Amino acid sequence: MEKEPITIEGLKKLQEELKDLKDNKRPRVVAAIAEARAHGDLKENAEYHAAKEQQGHIEGRILEINDVIARANVIDVTKMENNGKVIFGSTVTVKDIENEKKNSFKIVGKDEADVSKNLIYYKSPIGKSLIGKSSKDLVTVNTPSGEKNYEILEVKYI
Repeated sequence: MEKEPITIEGLKKLQEELKDLKDNKRPRVVAAIAEARAHGDLKENAEYHAAKEQQGHIEGRILEINDVIARANVIDVTKMENNGKVIFGSTVTVKDIENEKKNSFKIVGKDEADVSKNLIYYKSPIGKSLIGKSSKDLVTVNTPSGEKNYEILEVKYI
């Protein structure tokens, strides 16, 4: 069983989702199944089949979250000495060499990654390119849309 790195925020988010699934969504879908059963013939009961399908998704997600939590290797970068290197959990400010545009990314685990919030998966092309680099380094990232060149401006452990 391979350990999967996760930030403290990511672990809290997964625990909250698990609690919501167990305490709210699971009981609602069980009640919906019971109500649909009360309507009679189950073969042609769309409400019953939809509720059973939803129950399958909820139970699958509960198993998935439990697995991630069991394999979690929680990394708290705030307790580490900042030596200027990009590591898992660090926040990196970069400048695109082509258009001078600045951007900040936080390097996170698979379940936390969300490009719209600048949370970058550490095994993604940009994550792999940044890990191990330091402030002022130039980084080339091979993306599906082509090569991107960045300069690392700042590395924070927040």
